[in-house]
Amino acid sequence: MRDSADWSRLRIRNRDWLVPWEPTADGNWAARHHRSNWPALYSVLKAEAKRGALLPFVIEVDGEYTGQLTIGNLQRGAVRSAWIGYWVDQDWTGKGVATAAVALGVDHAFGPVGLHRLEATVQPSNAASRSVLTHVGFRHEGVLKRYMDVNGRWRDHDLFALTAEEVISSAVETLVRSGRAQFR
Repeated sequence: MRDSADWSRLRIRNRDWLVPWEPTADGNWAARHHRSNWPALYSVLKAEAKRGALLPFVIEVDGEYTGQLTIGNLQRGAVRSAWIGYWVDQDWTGKGVATAAVALGVDHAFGPVGLHRLEATVQPSNAASRSVLTHVGFRHEGVLKRYMDVNGRWRDHDLFALTAEEVISSAVETLVRSGRAQFR
C-alpha cells in the first residue's frame, strides 16, 4: 500500500509515454491514476495473485519504484502458460531496466511457478518493447489483427512467445553472457 504515491506520480508523469501503448480506459488519465485509486488496484492485484491467476511485481532500481511487471492469465494443466506485460518510467528506458525485469520474470515463471510458455503482445511500432522481448529471447510468432483497443482504436499487435526449452540455464544468465547485463 505504501507504493501509492510513487505509482501515482510515475503514471501521471509518464502519461504521454504510456498512452500510445496501453488499453483504452474510461475517464481522465490523471483521475484514474490518482493515488486514491491505488488501494482498489492493489486489492484486485492481491486477490488475483492469491487466486493464482496473476503475478504482480514492482520494478525497482536502487530501491526506487520505476515500473511494474505482471505475469497474467496463468493457465495450469496441460498448457502451463501466461502472458507477460511491463512498463517502466520513461527516464529508465533504453537502460536495460525493462529487459532485466522481463528476464527475472521469465526465470521466475519457468522456475518456481512451473510454467512452460510465456507470451507478450506488442504494437508493431513499439520498438522499445520489441527490443526488450528479443533481447530476452522471445521470438515473433505472428500478427494479431485488430487485437486490442488502445488509445481509442483497435490496434494490431505482434505476438511474441518463449518456451522453457528455449531458455538455456536462465534468461538472466543469457543477458549476462551476451554482455547486456552484469552482476554488481
